[in-house]
Amino acid sequence: MDPTELGVSDVQLTWVVNDVALGPLRQEHGYAVWIKMPGGTVLLDTGGSGDVLVGNLAALGLNPADLDAVVVSHAHDDHTGGLSDLLPLLRPGTPLYAHPTLFRRRYSTSSGKMVDRGIPVQEEVLSARMDLRLSAAPALVVPGVWVSGEISERPELEGRSAHHWVYEGSAFRPDPYEDDVSVVIEVGRGDYFLLCGCCHAGLLNTLKTVDSRWHGRWIGIGGGVHMVGADPVQIAATIAALRELEGLDALWLGHCSGDAFIAACDALGLGDGLYVGAAGQRLTISHGQYHLDDVTVAPRGVA
Repeated sequence: MDPTELGVSDVQLTWVVNDVALGPLRQEHGYAVWIKMPGGTVLLDTGGSGDVLVGNLAALGLNPADLDAVVVSHAHDDHTGGLSDLLPLLRPGTPLYAHPTLFRRRYSTSSGKMVDRGIPVQEEVLSARMDLRLSAAPALVVPGVWVSGEISERPELEGRSAHHWVYEGSAFRPDPYEDDVSVVIEVGRGDYFLLCGCCHAGLLNTLKTVDSRWHGRWIGIGGGVHMVGADPVQIAATIAALRELEGLDALWLGHCSGDAFIAACDALGLGDGLYVGAAGQRLTISHGQYHLDDVTVAPRGVA
């Protein structure tokens, strides 16, 4: 099968921005994935900068004007940093799906100072160019692709950082990550692929919530799952829960997933369908089969 051609049931995921990249793409601490379905095309997140996002899209031969929608997984600027440069390349009125608290200011102290790390585009600027669809409820984006909706029940481990804050009232408090959402992709009748941004809500919490909304098998998980910094006991418990999922046969992980978690997935028996994500990779899913390509050559005429 030619992975550039989609059949009636094929799904194609292209990793556009990640902390690791294949040449000629550039890497940065950021995240963006292009989702191509038979019924439409969606961009999940916009990386950490317009320079990298727009340059990588061009190197991959992907035209933002072809997008039917953009989904923002959460407000942090490593997922929203490319929005300003993306805006003029989109068709006017392109829908943007995100949580209603997308424009709440988010901060980080990872540098030793309190730094604004929220979305770097004002709401009025986005709304002038895009159709903002901000909701805590699940939503259909294009046929076969949904936003998960808010992950409000979180009994399991969350993807937290001690450096993340919001300002509320007259004081800073830990970021509740209420804006964190993921994307659900139907890759076959009743078979689903969970594509996360950072999964600050927690991977197992997210899986529990989406499983209560989409009744079927979770055969793949991709993106950033924020297991970086998790201890060995937490990692082992998460992998044990993943092994209980009927049909799970592919993990495509990067960004904030954590090297220790990815290595443990391999060592503890989730390695047969384990792919380490990099910008410049394209995962095609056809009839339950996975095909991973490295898309490393810029199309003719693209610098």
